[in-house]
Amino acid sequence: MRNHTTERTRPQAEFKTQKLPLPALLALATAVFITSLTETLPAGLLPAMSADLAVSESATGQTVTVYAIGTALTAIPLTAATAGWRRKRLLLTAMAGFASANTVTALSENYSLTMVARFVAGVAAGLAWALLAGYARRMAPVHLQGKAIAIAMAGIPVALSLGVPAGTFLGNALGWQVAFLIMTALTVVLLGWITATVPDYPGQRRQDGRRAPVLRALRVSGVTPVLFVTFVFVLAHTILYTFIATFLERLGMGDSTDLVLLVFGAASLVSIWIVGAQINRRLRALTVVSTLLVAGAAAILAVLADSPAMVYVAVTLWGLGWGGAPTLLQTAVGDAGGDAADAAQAMLVTLWNAAMAGGGVAGGILLDSLGSTSFPWSVLVLLVPVMLVVLAARVHGFPARWAGRTS
Repeated sequence: MRNHTTERTRPQAEFKTQKLPLPALLALATAVFITSLTETLPAGLLPAMSADLAVSESATGQTVTVYAIGTALTAIPLTAATAGWRRKRLLLTAMAGFASANTVTALSENYSLTMVARFVAGVAAGLAWALLAGYARRMAPVHLQGKAIAIAMAGIPVALSLGVPAGTFLGNALGWQVAFLIMTALTVVLLGWITATVPDYPGQRRQDGRRAPVLRALRVSGVTPVLFVTFVFVLAHTILYTFIATFLERLGMGDSTDLVLLVFGAASLVSIWIVGAQINRRLRALTVVSTLLVAGAAAILAVLADSPAMVYVAVTLWGLGWGGAPTLLQTAVGDAGGDAADAAQAMLVTLWNAAMAGGGVAGGILLDSLGSTSFPWSVLVLLVPVMLVVLAARVHGFPARWAGRTS
């Protein structure tokens, strides 16, 4: 762990001469991309997967759910158990486990084995996710930490907007097994990339030699508000995103789903760039704006969705609001957590995936009971407490005056 006193007493001029280690940060971004894409990949391959596994499409769809469950159940205990491991060794181990699980998924002809492999992939992804944001912070000088996390988290919108359609196309053209084997091949390349470019850091232990308990982070001021905002914000987003194809189909725009997702992804990338450039000075303001943009998008979809042009306006606002959200939330919880930052990150990963699983369930219930028009209204309702908590947490969590830490 870095010596905080030494870091803070270095001349500011020295920080200004430091540059971001782009090859290493892009390796982390690739890890985020691969894990995010693999989680949602089955959604575009359900018919072929269900036919080969001899189960219904509904049952095959649970391969997405079990992945999220694997992450949610194990991120906290595994982060605690591996707190003393050197960071590079832990990252390589997680990604190697991920490659193995994807290989089994690709080669399996048995539904139960496939579900076990998907659960293991979720476990490996959760361990990596709990590690990556903190890893990016430690590789950057204080004034560039926000930008470093933004680069590392850029893999999320790329995976959702570009990776999923590409994976679906490859799966339909060459077979769903090929799509998963490509994920394995990319991960093998990534292992070499990490080995060559990513620096190593020691694990984090308490001064008495024992690993810091994960739940200790909950007692740190500011962590709980950030975790609440994370869970509810992701839940709201997932309800709409998971069923966006169904929502568009009801509007007569089903054939435009790929284009809508492309617009969403492009706006998300712009959001990441803006957040990365401004987060060290305006984390609170950016979080408020992010919430307002997604709320505005939901309001347009709730009352003006009959106009295709307004749908694209809404999706653009949605991407601008959502794209930088992972960076904002992971930066906020890491800074609030201080010495317990890794533990706080593990809890964020757990709640993030619990919200994704819950969003799918809640969206399904809403679809059956109230129809797809209820999705944007649900988003608006959920974003009210998000905004209230962000505004209330002006001292800790989302402080008005914010400065990145070095841990």
